[in-house]
Amino acid sequence: MINLRKVPVVLFVLAMGFAVLTDSGCSNTEAKQSTARPLQVKTETINLAPVPRVDEYVATVKSRRSASIQPQVDGSLTRILVKSGDHVRPGQVLMTIDPLKQQATVDQQRSTETQKKATFDYNQQEVERQRGLYQAGVTSKQNFDLAVQAFENSKADWESSTAARVTQQRQLGYYNLTAPFSGVVGDIPVHVGDYVSPQTLLTTVDENAELEAYIYIPTERAPDIRMSLPVQIVSSRGELLESTKVNFVSQQVDDAIQGILVKAPIHASLDKFRNAQLVKARVVWSTAPTPTVPVLAITRIGGQSFVYVAVQSESGAVVKQRAVTLGDTIGNDYAVTGGLKPGEKVVVSGTQFLIDGAPIQPIS
Repeated sequence: MINLRKVPVVLFVLAMGFAVLTDSGCSNTEAKQSTARPLQVKTETINLAPVPRVDEYVATVKSRRSASIQPQVDGSLTRILVKSGDHVRPGQVLMTIDPLKQQATVDQQRSTETQKKATFDYNQQEVERQRGLYQAGVTSKQNFDLAVQAFENSKADWESSTAARVTQQRQLGYYNLTAPFSGVVGDIPVHVGDYVSPQTLLTTVDENAELEAYIYIPTERAPDIRMSLPVQIVSSRGELLESTKVNFVSQQVDDAIQGILVKAPIHASLDKFRNAQLVKARVVWSTAPTPTVPVLAITRIGGQSFVYVAVQSESGAVVKQRAVTLGDTIGNDYAVTGGLKPGEKVVVSGTQFLIDGAPIQPIS
């Protein structure tokens, strides 16, 4: 039979024992924490660096020597003498339009010119004959004047016919389409036998030289646009391809996109760019000293960027986790627009093992 009087005593003894064990466990944990070795980490001091303030736009590369080949006459294509990608020289014939109709017109005009020339020659002889008769008193002054008038009319008629024949002959030259300068033939969307007109694009000839970047800047930035504004041409991965400057600013606004056209010359190797290529252009509005932080110092949690800042406490160096606002990358660093000040030290190694308040041992 259980003695009820002894139960409180037993419970008291058990409670005291549990308290002693609990206190011993806490003491051991505190002892372990107090004796934990600080983690050795590398730190870097936050410095100011010149950081450009830029906006990025899509630009179009255009060549100042690029021609669209379109006929100046109507007709059917009879020959295509080049293919896409061919290198051509100035004046080289690219295509031929059927010239038979125009050749017939030239031949007809040449016959008319010959007829007018015969009339002119006759009237020229008649003037000389009438002049002799008039001077000999055989004919009247009126007959001589009529001969002179007929001569002048036939002369004008012949000269007009000659000019018409030359015009038609020059028109015949339009049936041979030639390269305006040295370059590379582009796409040829037409075929032999196609009927073409002055609205038909036959091909293009491009010389991959004297390239320019065409950049449309929104009108709200109009006060900041100026000549010699620095421009960085970058690849799709953000790699710098060329640094250049604005050398043209349009005085008109493009109504369709409400943008102002600026141009910047491109002098990089021609194998990097092609006519009508789309590239990224960064317009550098200004440059100002800004804190920068190494990429290795950044950790991200839930889309927010953090760094660990080394600070001194009573027990030694510890880290504090701090949220930062990042700007563009500058080499291997990020520009910091908020959260850090120059002179502070951030951890750049072993960040995956750190927690807020952890002790550290900074090393060079």
